[in-house]
Amino acid sequence: MAKKTETIVKIEREYVIPLRPKFQKVPRYKRTAKAIKTIKEFIAKHMKIKDRNLKNVRLDSYLNETVWLRGIQNPPHKIKVKAIKEGEIVRVYAVDLPNNIKFKKIREEKIDSKAKDAVSKKKAAKVPVEAPKTEAQKAEEAEKKEDEKEKKAAVVETGLEMEKAAAKKMKHERIDNVKEPKHQRRMALQK
Repeated sequence: MAKKTETIVKIEREYVIPLRPKFQKVPRYKRTAKAIKTIKEFIAKHMKIKDRNLKNVRLDSYLNETVWLRGIQNPPHKIKVKAIKEGEIVRVYAVDLPNNIKFKKIREEKIDSKAKDAVSKKKAAKVPVEAPKTEAQKAEEAEKKEDEKEKKAAVVETGLEMEKAAAKKMKHERIDNVKEPKHQRRMALQK
């Protein structure tokens, strides 16, 4: 018996999805939501997803923004998408983005790249080459650790003493359970 090795096949396709025939059948306030669902159904059918499970279709956030750009009542009539299937998951991206979303995507990518550069620089700076420590340095570090432990213990003790003192003070204070009226009474009515 020979074991089969599974290789993940990556399938890439582009589609122009007609949305108008589907979203015209629903009320105006549900049109864009229906357009999103139509995209998922179309991709599930044409990319041959098992049981046409819509949870396996993942839309790109920029594709979602493109569809929702003109509001809930007026989605685009058709949209060009690029679908990439890896195993059972299909990722769907918009091919033609409107200018404002295109600029937003570029700006976010630039911010991400700057953040990655900053993280890599920090990691590089954090890894200094350490020289072997002498006995005197090791002894000093041990003393510092002991001092810190003693300080923490002292802080905990003083906190407990303060709590006890506050509880004792509260025990001897008089507590009135008298309810005061919510609003002041008018003097003319009191006789």
